[in-house]
Amino acid sequence: MSFRFPILEAHELPLYMDRHDLDGVTAADLAAAHILDLDVQDAHDVRYLSYWFDYERQHAFCLVEAPTADAAEEVHRAAHGQIANSIIEVDPEHVRSFMGKIPEMSPGEPYEEPAFRTILFTDIVGSTALTQRLGDTGAMVVLRRHDEIVREALRSTGGREIKHTGDGIMASFTSASRAVECAIEVQRRFDEEERAELDDAIQIRVGISAGEPVVDKGDLFGTAVQLAARLCGEADAGGILVSHAVRELCAGKELRFGQAREFDLRGFAEPVRAYPAQWVGG
Repeated sequence: MSFRFPILEAHELPLYMDRHDLDGVTAADLAAAHILDLDVQDAHDVRYLSYWFDYERQHAFCLVEAPTADAAEEVHRAAHGQIANSIIEVDPEHVRSFMGKIPEMSPGEPYEEPAFRTILFTDIVGSTALTQRLGDTGAMVVLRRHDEIVREALRSTGGREIKHTGDGIMASFTSASRAVECAIEVQRRFDEEERAELDDAIQIRVGISAGEPVVDKGDLFGTAVQLAARLCGEADAGGILVSHAVRELCAGKELRFGQAREFDLRGFAEPVRAYPAQWVGG
């Protein structure tokens, strides 16, 4: 159970807290719905400040500044149709006194519980053939350059390396959009090297998914990790393939995605929908 609220300043409009009783909703679903609220709230003179999600009990609470309770509910109705089960007016000072110092939440940035991660995998295209062509020493030089480029991108986008996979890197992010930005930065670097016609230029694939992986001894496991790895394997050379959840979490960001594609992935009973992330040169 996690809380995330912005700093509450003097309010000209009443402050409300609503409660949603949900069923089968994930953190990704809720983050996407919150972004939809932000997209339409201005038309109703409403400001959705933050929300709280109890995944195990499937309850969500929204903190909203609005002229009336009906106006707050109208935003939910127009954005995604998920109307709250109840809504009450709350005193900002009571919220502050109960929560103590309240951290600020960046407007438009989807909230993700600490357990919720975006997982990214990179993979060098044709790594076996590369070793045969360059030899072990030459291949290691290329691998070290791959690692350097990916790690630089992780540092600049707030990603965390989880482990090296032999011919790639697995990383995690608390922001889906930052994970996609990292992948684009990496692909642009390798594209520049290829355009420079370097003898040892390489291409990589990137796969990204989001979910609640199992954490054990610093490593991550579970469906979200498996999906990111599978999408990495299906991505085109020089491409980035993201899950449907990642695309939804990136709504409202200056990121572009191609048409949805269906994949039959090993370990997944049903076809998986994924999207190629578009970037200049890709």
